[in-house]
Amino acid sequence: MVLSGHHFTGTTDVRLGSRRAVSFTVVNDTTIDTVTPAGSGAVQVTVTTPGGTGVIGIFYYLPPPSICLATPSAGPLAGGNTVTLTGTGLSTTSMVRFGTQDVVFAVDSDGQLTVTVPATASAGPVAVTVTTRGGVAIGVTYTYLNPPSVTGVTPASGPVDGGNLVVITGTALSHTTSVTIGGTPVISYGIASDTEIYAVVPAGTPGPADVAVTTLGGTTTAPGAYTYRAVFAVLAGQTVTNTGFSLVTGDLGVSPGTAITGFPPGQVNGATHSADAAALQGQNDLTVAYNNAASQTPGTTISGDLGGLTLTPGVYNAASSITLTGTPTLDAGNNPNAIWVFQIGSTLTTASASRVLLSNGATARNVIWQVGSSATLGTNSTFAGSILALTSITLTTGATINGQALARNGSVTMDTNTITQAT
Repeated sequence: MVLSGHHFTGTTDVRLGSRRAVSFTVVNDTTIDTVTPAGSGAVQVTVTTPGGTGVIGIFYYLPPPSICLATPSAGPLAGGNTVTLTGTGLSTTSMVRFGTQDVVFAVDSDGQLTVTVPATASAGPVAVTVTTRGGVAIGVTYTYLNPPSVTGVTPASGPVDGGNLVVITGTALSHTTSVTIGGTPVISYGIASDTEIYAVVPAGTPGPADVAVTTLGGTTTAPGAYTYRAVFAVLAGQTVTNTGFSLVTGDLGVSPGTAITGFPPGQVNGATHSADAAALQGQNDLTVAYNNAASQTPGTTISGDLGGLTLTPGVYNAASSITLTGTPTLDAGNNPNAIWVFQIGSTLTTASASRVLLSNGATARNVIWQVGSSATLGTNSTFAGSILALTSITLTTGATINGQALARNGSVTMDTNTITQAT
């Protein structure tokens, strides 16, 4: 501390309050360099000379500063971001350092500083120090982060209406702040580790979508890492033909053929795809689903007519054709996840006014009819489940499907029908 005044020559004592200075040096008649003793609060400074004792002024002991939080506590190697330091006794801050680097700072209040983070060469934590007139504050670290990367998404595709769960793998993901797919924020996400994020996919449009992850260390984008699949209620290989007012809820498509006729008067509450990327992807997905159903190990052999039967969940195999007259009942036994797979070697034919009854929690989305040739649904029949036909599907007048009509190689023919994609 430097004391300024008059007639300091011959000074014999310097005191701060009741305590003597640790040491003092008379520089000249108007200046004394003083080493202050310990103390607290506001105290008078007095100087004693042969001519007497005089009060030079008031000295204020400041409490030592403290810092307890850096927000955010991590950031990119390039720096340039703003961090808020909170603590106490910060109003007289003269220097802030991140590691060995001085930083630009602003004093917001006695309890807060705003600093601009400097760049660094490598990732890892650094100590933050704040120097004030009251002392030096330590105890907070700031972590420099490597930029993130995305190496994969599993599964890499899903329905356009989203809602499914995917796992995003990569590196430096621990400090993720946002995830988007196709530019849309995911419904929710969770950080499993530095290499995995779980995310619930938002709705999108058919085709590839970029996956972007933003962390405190930066942003990375994986172009086309996720593919939205159209949710087809009707899909054919060659043509989709309609007569009368049919109502399709879900997407309608054809590939590799291009012909879609009868819409209007038919109505599609969804998208229509003619030999485009979405329809091609739909056929690829259909092929996978068809082969998967056909390859499952049968648990029960069936033949002839299923009308009047009550069938519990399982894999059923028919070497040739199957007919449905009356009402077969699919009984889930109060298990909402119950699944039925019907492997039909040749044709599937339902009688007029027949119906498939779902009982005790059974759902149409969990019923698969894999048909080795073609399927025909009778007049005013009510059907449940997804028909995966190798060749064609014919819906006669008034037939209704709660599920899907998907034909790999041939056509789907409709006549005043209602097809609703099962959810």
